Amino acid sequence: MKLLQQFINEYKVAYEKKEVVYENSIEGEIKRVKDLLLDDNFFPSVQLKSILDKFIRRARYPMEVAITGQFSAGKSTFLNALLSRNVLPTGITPVTSKVNFINYGEEYKLKITYKSGAEEYHSIDAIAEFTDQRKEELDDVKYLTLYAPMDILKDISFVDTPGLNSQSQSDTDTTRKVLRDVGGIIWLTLIDNAGKMSEAEVLEEYMQHFKNKSLCVLNQKDKFTQEQIQTTTNYVKTKFSKYFAEVIPISAKQALDSRKHQKNILLDTVYEDITNKFKSKLSENLEVNSMEFFKEEFENFKKEVSSINSKDNTQDMKLLEESNITKVLDFIENVIRPQAKESKEFAIKKDLKGVCDILIKEYETIVGTYNSLIDILTLAEEKILLAFDEIHKKYSKDLYNIYNSLEAIMEKIASETYKNVKRIPAIRYQEKKGNFLTGTKIEKVEYETFWIDSDNVYKNLFYDDQTIDKMFKRSIKMLKNNELQTDEAFRDVYRLLKSEVHKWQEPFEKIRKHREIASDLEFSFTRHFAAKVYENVLIEYHKAILENISALRKKFAYFNGALSYSYIQTTQATIAHFEQQIKESEELYKKEPTKFSVNHPREDEILTKLKVNFAFEKIEDFLTSKRNYLFKIVKYSKEQYLEINTNRIKFVESKKEVYLNKIKKLQEIKNSI
Repeated sequence: MKLLQQFINEYKVAYEKKEVVYENSIEGEIKRVKDLLLDDNFFPSVQLKSILDKFIRRARYPMEVAITGQFSAGKSTFLNALLSRNVLPTGITPVTSKVNFINYGEEYKLKITYKSGAEEYHSIDAIAEFTDQRKEELDDVKYLTLYAPMDILKDISFVDTPGLNSQSQSDTDTTRKVLRDVGGIIWLTLIDNAGKMSEAEVLEEYMQHFKNKSLCVLNQKDKFTQEQIQTTTNYVKTKFSKYFAEVIPISAKQALDSRKHQKNILLDTVYEDITNKFKSKLSENLEVNSMEFFKEEFENFKKEVSSINSKDNTQDMKLLEESNITKVLDFIENVIRPQAKESKEFAIKKDLKGVCDILIKEYETIVGTYNSLIDILTLAEEKILLAFDEIHKKYSKDLYNIYNSLEAIMEKIASETYKNVKRIPAIRYQEKKGNFLTGTKIEKVEYETFWIDSDNVYKNLFYDDQTIDKMFKRSIKMLKNNELQTDEAFRDVYRLLKSEVHKWQEPFEKIRKHREIASDLEFSFTRHFAAKVYENVLIEYHKAILENISALRKKFAYFNGALSYSYIQTTQATIAHFEQQIKESEELYKKEPTKFSVNHPREDEILTKLKVNFAFEKIEDFLTSKRNYLFKIVKYSKEQYLEINTNRIKFVESKKEVYLNKIKKLQEIKNSI
């Protein structure tokens, strides 16, 4: 029992489907939808898995805030102030020529991404080499990513853009695209430049759609009086209210100066420095058994930490407050972030629904493939039935001609036989009563009887010029031609359907998905179905047609055999019949001449008997009746075709139904998002 229970437990672990519980977050929702869309029943593509993984990374990715503005507004200095370190190069020329993504990383490093897709890493000190617009050799660079171990970057990724008046139109276009996709925008401008016509034109062209996520930062407030700052701030708020949710004056220089001297910043710097020194020293002293090699550096580190902790931060905090940078951080935290989170979730869910729509559309393309085939099979029905009717209509006329030719043969034989019924004299004897002296006498009486000159009949019909033989051969040839033509007509009915189906097959056996994320296998299955349409659909019709042709040939073989029966023997039997009839009537006549006469065969009697001996009634029924053999085969063929067509349409419908169910399932997934 223990072994059985162990087996049951192992089976449950391996095969029982466990209910997955997803966390109540956008990432949990993506994972739920991902698991549904990657169900094996959908035969998902590698590209679909990849894009769903990108959704998860997108959900995990920090909110992006773009820093933009016009030439020399101090974007790099402002970002350095937010990061509390002189990371980005500054200058009097437009040095930021590429989009710089500033992301969280365990250590400072710079990643260069080229337009070719290649990537390479550099020291953070090398950033100036890749951001100067004046360097033409940087055309191959697509964007830069700066990684820094700063807590603010765990939640916010900054995007430093070339600006909207870059020397390069492509850089301007890139900036415009960035603004559309980020969660928030900080428009940086100089206080003395704010509101000028050149800036108003740029704002009108590029910023009118981004008010809800835009902050205007007026830089260099340290160069102006409080009254000038307030006047400019009020002016910008009034004039550009349709572009910005808030306007904040700051001094990026003051913020940077204050932040880079704050205790936590200084401590982070010495921690980073001591860590780098330790790694370097350790690599040089791998064989040592103590930490003596690092004693001096560690003592210096403790002194620096002690010095920083005892430092008076009052002046730095005052300078930080004067810079007004905290208001920018508050705006990011309290306004941009909540909206960005909601916006990102909305955008991701919208894009997930878009993925469902794409998959549904692709499945609808496949459904359309099967619908086209169903339409062809349905619309062909009337043509096929008419084609069958045309076979009966057309070739029944030929059968009448064959019948007439056979009847002409019968009439020819009957006529020739009748011509050779000869009158010949004959004698009979009868008693004649006399008187009592003479008594009864036997007297001879002459009369006419009939004789069929069969030798002459055979000679004229069969031997001299083989008239009947030629007529029979002509009839058999007509019958054979009718067989071949009818056979081909039945094949043409199948070819008619085959041609329509092949018109459908040609484009669909090359069908390809329109979007990368669609299933490769689903379209492969559809191509395979189209390529194998004979095996899947046409073979049933083809078998039926061949079966009908076989039945047709059997009928022709039977009839051909009937015609090939010895017509000479049939003629002999007919002549013998009438010879016997003449003989019997002559015997009766001799006995009772007053009551009987010698039979003289009429031509119509000979023809009737000849037809009976030749089984002409069956021939007539076979060839000329309203329900002749061709009518019966055509009738059966039509009934068989309709049954097969109904079954094949149902079969194709069943294939289509599989994809309709998948569309229904995808619609349910979409509606659940």
